[in-house]
This record gives sequence, structure tokens and C-alpha cells, in this order.
Amino acid sequence: MKILVLEDNKRLANVIKSALEQESYKVDCFFDGDDAFEALGNGYSCFILDINVPNLDGISILEYIRLNHSNIPAIIISSNHDLEKIQKSYEIGCDDYLKKPFYILELVQKVKKLCILPKKFLKFSENCRYDFINHRLFENDKEYELTKKEILFLELFSKNLHHVASYEELEEYVWEGEETTLINIRSMIKRLRKKLPDDSIIIVKGMGYSLNKEVSLS
Repeated sequence: MKILVLEDNKRLANVIKSALEQESYKVDCFFDGDDAFEALGNGYSCFILDINVPNLDGISILEYIRLNHSNIPAIIISSNHDLEKIQKSYEIGCDDYLKKPFYILELVQKVKKLCILPKKFLKFSENCRYDFINHRLFENDKEYELTKKEILFLELFSKNLHHVASYEELEEYVWEGEETTLINIRSMIKRLRKKLPDDSIIIVKGMGYSLNKEVSLS
């Protein structure tokens, strides 16, 4: 999973990055609100936002996130003890709030609680399952090699198993915000289907893709 950290104190940002990378998260750090805002669509699974940063502040970014990425966890960190700003952060929809100074372990535990996969395996059949933790696809004793985009596609369904992933959502999450084409999306789906049981991935006409109702989490 990939996390965006907005923190203008470079030393603290690097400590956060190091601690989260030790837990196998991918971390992108930004020291300026404008730069973080430009990167919001790059397929992040969690946002850690300082309130007082240059240019666009963390609360304004949180407002945008809640309008466009309503289900993605967001943690506010700040040395500002203003109760109005704390209240506003929760009203907008932050999932947690940490006052500086704080223990890095405390932040890591909050991230792990918010971003943990609900189950370890995506089960396609009795013999075929995908391991979310280690990013490995097995059918009996055979392991299939997965590309990064195939892994991100399967991860997209980890928290909302049978939702319909729109083309826009695939572009944002699987292509990490990079513009792509329907041809590229269909080609990736076609390659992944060859590694899965028949009809595991279904087309929802005019909307996008979903997983067969027989697919389960375990």
C-alpha cells in the first residue's frame, strides 16, 4: 500500500517515511501543500497531513480528499492545539488526529489499524487464491507471476470485494494517476484473466469491472 505524507519538517518527514517503510508501506513525502495536492490522484491508500505547511494547508487538502476519495483513511498531524481546527478536521472527515510531538510508533500503529487488509487471501476457487500480504497468486502448487498493475488491480478489491471499479478508478489506482486508454486497461485485464479461473473478472457494461460473486475473502 502507498501512503502520502505531507510534512514540511523534512527531518520528521524522513523519520515517518523510514518507520512506515519498515512496515512494508510505500511512502511519498511532500513538504509543500501545492505539490501534495498535485499528487493526490496517484493511487494512495492513506494520507498523513500536517495542517501548517507552505501554500495549501492540510485542512484544505483534507476537504478535497473527502469530496473525491471519501473512503481513503486520512490522519491529521499538527503542533497546532487550536480546538477549532481539531474540531474542523473531524467534521471534514479525518480518521484520526495526532498532536506534535508524538511517538512515531503511535502513528505507525494508527496507520496499521486504518490500512490493514481485512483478510489475507482472495479466493477465486478451491484451488486458486491470491495472497494479499505477499502479493502472490497460486493455483494448486503453481505460482503465477504478476505485474505491478495486476497486483494493484487485485488490491483494489481488498476492502470492497464486489464493487464495480470504474475506468476512472482503475486509471487513478492501478495506473497511479497516469493517463491511460481503454485499450491498455482491457489488455491488462485480458492478461490477468489468463491467470485466473474462468469468469473471475466480469464486465459491467458501461461502468467498469467487478469480481464474480463466487470470489471471496478468507
